[in-house]
Amino acid sequence: MTGAARLAATLIALATFAALAMQVVVTYRLTGGALSTVWVILGYFTVLTNLLVFATFARMALAGRMLSASWLGGLTLWIAIVGVVYHTLLANIWEPQGLALWADQGLHTLTPLLTLAFWVAFAPKAALTWMDAVRWLSWPLIYTIYALIRGMFTGRYPYPFIDLTVLSPGQVAVNSVGLSVAFLIGGLVLIAISRLVP
Repeated sequence: MTGAARLAATLIALATFAALAMQVVVTYRLTGGALSTVWVILGYFTVLTNLLVFATFARMALAGRMLSASWLGGLTLWIAIVGVVYHTLLANIWEPQGLALWADQGLHTLTPLLTLAFWVAFAPKAALTWMDAVRWLSWPLIYTIYALIRGMFTGRYPYPFIDLTVLSPGQVAVNSVGLSVAFLIGGLVLIAISRLVP
């Protein structure tokens, strides 16, 4: 891992940590309790994926070693989809202010852009295969199952497109398949780009 890559990994880890910390503060102000804050924020794909980004880049920064091409490619895809879905489907349904706005943009805009830039500039790509695009569907699938089970017990769903209190099971299934297709296409695009970028 080059010095430039290690520095970039350090900066990404710090930026992601700052965004996550701001989100914790914002959520704590809304819930008023530490346990409820943790419970709420761990219900969101955005937060969980940002945690993966933080853990990945902190580990690389501390160890000075790059993680595998498949893991970094999948992580880049997942956090990029976080940004795309937010800005196309969710950003217009609420208007955060103050610290909430900073946390929101950090989690949904800054971290995805920084991770994508790191992947293009530094991440290993030669080992990627087209099957990686299929393997990368595992994290979104695991999260969807987790979110639906949480919602069935609590009656609250983190995203409107999987909200069984509003949508029928069939609609939720269609939405989930649609998102899976988006992840698959995104993964194929990422692998295609990896063939072009040294």
